[in-house]
Amino acid sequence: MNKVKVVISNRQNDVKIPTGIRLLVRRCCNAALRLENFTEDAEIAVSFVSNEEIQRLNAQYRGKDAVTDVLSFPLGENGKYDKNETTGALLLGDIVISMPKAMEQAQAYGHSLQREVGFLTTHSMFHLLGYDHEAGGLEAVKMREKEETVLTMLGISKDASYVMAND
Repeated sequence: MNKVKVVISNRQNDVKIPTGIRLLVRRCCNAALRLENFTEDAEIAVSFVSNEEIQRLNAQYRGKDAVTDVLSFPLGENGKYDKNETTGALLLGDIVISMPKAMEQAQAYGHSLQREVGFLTTHSMFHLLGYDHEAGGLEAVKMREKEETVLTMLGISKDASYVMAND
């Protein structure tokens, strides 16, 4: 099994990060890579941010002055990634999750914050791996199927509740 380093930072104070969320994020990253048969060592950065910070990033990088739930910043293109010269790991990119927006969406969809963060992490991982749903069509369907496959693998599919052992 390849080594996957997931660096997680909490840059917001709006939502208390529940026990087990960091482990869940790491499991989602690993499961997406396993599903894609990604065999290289990899590094991913995940940040939990406020609505204000994600709105600023969304405006700066996408020209959309609005709060969004998650942003993906891939560091690769066409399967080619920069490499951490010290570790040899491929740098896949950054995932930025608005925790207040994730909380709001979890409540709106009637599921747990863990399920929402799991979905957003998995969704972003597929963006880091080159998938795009923006144009719709078959690409969007394939990406959605892969997301649900990962969540099902981890026991957090749409119809399942997520409870972590020792939580």
